[in-house]
Amino acid sequence: MYRHPLHETADSYTDDIEQKQTALSYLNEAWAEARHDGVDGDCLAQASLFAAFAELVTTYGEDAVAKFSEGLPERVRKGEFTLITTRQ
Repeated sequence: MYRHPLHETADSYTDDIEQKQTALSYLNEAWAEARHDGVDGDCLAQASLFAAFAELVTTYGEDAVAKFSEGLPERVRKGEFTLITTRQ
């Protein structure tokens, strides 16, 4: 059953966050294994982006994904995808 995002419950929001964290954990493991096997990080990134966009297009359609993509440059510039590392 479709539920409008404004009608999400706290439980469904928590479930969504947990599912995204689980998915990210799987991706991090696969990424680490590929790097261990000698796959270049840039190749992994490009293949990952292709796979992600292909899935989004399959799910939401080309127009919706194109609209979503329009906001990416600003999100990158704001540091949303920058991993912060601390040096000791």
